[in-house]
Amino acid sequence: MSKSFEENIEELEKIVTELEKGDLNLDDSVSKFEEGIKLSKQCNKILEDAEKKITILLNEDGNIKEENFETEE
Repeated sequence: MSKSFEENIEELEKIVTELEKGDLNLDDSVSKFEEGIKLSKQCNKILEDAEKKITILLNEDGNIKEENFETEE
C-alpha cells in the first residue's frame, strides 16, 4: 500500500531535520538524502495525479461544461 501525500511529507520533514542536525556520518547522510529524493519524487507524482483528476472547465459555444480529465494508468 502506498503512503498518502501527507505521510510522505511528514517522513520527508523528519529526514530534513536529521540531516540539518549534522549528527549523521557521511554514509548515513547520503542514504537519508537518497531516501528524501525518492519521497520528494513520490510527492510530486501524487500532486501531478491529483492535478490531472481535477475537473476541467471548458468553454463550449458560450456555455460552461465540466469534463473530467482522464489519466492514463
